Amino acid sequence: MSNIAKAFENGKAFIPFITCGDPDLETTGKIVRELQTNGASLIELGIPFSDPTAEGPVIQDANLRALTHGVTTDEIFDFVRDIRRDVTIPMVFMTYANVVFSYGAEKFISTCAEIGIDGLILPDIPFEEKGEFEDICVKYDVDLISMIAPTSENRIAMIAKEARGFIYIVSSLGVTGVRSEITTDIGALVKIIRENTDVPCAVGFGISTPEQAKKMADVADGAIVGSAIVKLAGRYGRDAAPYIGEYVKSMTDAINTV
Repeated sequence: MSNIAKAFENGKAFIPFITCGDPDLETTGKIVRELQTNGASLIELGIPFSDPTAEGPVIQDANLRALTHGVTTDEIFDFVRDIRRDVTIPMVFMTYANVVFSYGAEKFISTCAEIGIDGLILPDIPFEEKGEFEDICVKYDVDLISMIAPTSENRIAMIAKEARGFIYIVSSLGVTGVRSEITTDIGALVKIIRENTDVPCAVGFGISTPEQAKKMADVADGAIVGSAIVKLAGRYGRDAAPYIGEYVKSMTDAINTV
C-alpha cells in the first residue's frame, strides 16, 4: 500500500503546501513541524523553480525569494533527511519537469525514495507524457501524483484508472491563488473518479478559508491549500511558523467537523 494512503485513513485529509527555502530552510523546518503538530495529513514541499507556470504571484514570489537566497535541490534533499528524524506524516515534492531533468530523473527520484519522500507532483507534465517519469517512480516506489482539472473531461476516467497515491483535483482554471468562490462542479469530477478508482482525491487551487476547505473536503477526500499559507510565510518571514500553525489548525478543525 502507498504510504500516502495513511494521510486519508483518519477522516478527511488536510494537505498544506509550502515553498522550501522561503525565507530559509531553517524556517521551512519550523513550519513543517507546525504543520504536523496542527493536524496536516500530508505535506507538499515545493522545490523552487525560476518559471513556475502553474503558480500565481504569491507562490511565484516565494520561488523567487528562495532562489535569490541560493537554495539548491541538494540542500532541500539534505533538509528532508534532517526533518524526517521527527516528521512522520507523508510528504511529497511539487516541482517542475526541468528541475528533475536537470538533476537527472533517476538520480532525483531514487534520492526521493532514499530520504523519505513519498510522491512527486509535476504540474507541467501532461498525463500522456508521464511515462518516462512514471517508470522510474514505480521502480523506486515513489507515487507520481495525477492531476485532474475541469478541462480533463473525457480523460478523467483514464487518468483515474492509472492514478497512484492520491489524485489532485484542480478546482479552477488558471494558476494557483486565493479565490473568493469556487464554481467548478467538484462533485461531478469526484463521481467519475470514484467510478474508476479507489485512490483518494483531494481538491486544490483557490482554497483559503475554513468554509471553503470544509466544502471541498465534504465532496472529496481532502483539501489542499498553498497560496494562503505561502502568503503568511511571505508576510511574517522567519517568524511565520506559529502563524501558519494557527491557520492550519483552523483549517483542520473545519474539515473534520461533522
